[in-house]
Amino acid sequence: MKTRHFLIILLALSIQTSAQEGPITTGHPTGSLIVIGGGRVDQEIMQEFIELAGGEEARIVVIPTAGEGDFNQDKTLRKGLEEYFRGYGIEEISILHTRDTARANERSFVKPLETATGVYFMGGRQWRIADGFLNTRAHEELFKLLDRGGVIAGSSAGATIQGSYLARGDTRNNQIMMGDHQEGLGFISAVAIDQHVLARNRQFDLFTILKERPDLLGIGIDESTAIVVKGDWCKVIGSSYVLFYDRSFWSREGSSLKNLPPPASQFYMLKAGDRYNLRLREVIKKQ
Repeated sequence: MKTRHFLIILLALSIQTSAQEGPITTGHPTGSLIVIGGGRVDQEIMQEFIELAGGEEARIVVIPTAGEGDFNQDKTLRKGLEEYFRGYGIEEISILHTRDTARANERSFVKPLETATGVYFMGGRQWRIADGFLNTRAHEELFKLLDRGGVIAGSSAGATIQGSYLARGDTRNNQIMMGDHQEGLGFISAVAIDQHVLARNRQFDLFTILKERPDLLGIGIDESTAIVVKGDWCKVIGSSYVLFYDRSFWSREGSSLKNLPPPASQFYMLKAGDRYNLRLREVIKKQ
């Protein structure tokens, strides 16, 4: 009887601990991610991408599926993309575009991903990427790229799609935060990512999701700014700010004298050079 009582106590403590810990937010253990808030992408951000992809030896796959155009038929669109990336010294470029999961499951389609060192998702509407790539062979190859130490970057829609929860994933308009598409590609777990945040006064929009999904970490990235994610931590690069919604508040000048809202309504901003621990959901303080 005592043994049974002891086991019940252990089980209760285990359940309580699990509930307290909640889902873990983390990136990939070996690959890198660059999550860009849209707008003009600074050269610093592109150089980070190229360096992580292997520099002059980089083999890049560009995925423009979030955009409205048909990049398989419009040669002008394809040429413009190629010229943009060649402007940064990248010579080996493949453009991969589909909105058909059957196509994304074909070996011939995913072949460029098998040897790629970097992938770049262009902006547009993130649900289009989900429609074409989610839970396909191409999706698996993207994880394999990270497994071998590659890098995946994306701007605007290409930022949000990297999270586990797909913010603004509605086919009707981009103002519906919890729409008819809610699953991202999941390169970062237990997270909802928004973009263009300060430029478009979106800093309160993520609360719509976090109210229903308090288990998620919210990250809002402004234009011309990015986070570089490696495993459990990320660093901010670029010219503006990244907002973190982790039900706490942080400030360089402290917060003891501040009149703060309840934790569920709090967020704070980090700038270039700041680092954040995704797993612990806290700022990495400089020594």
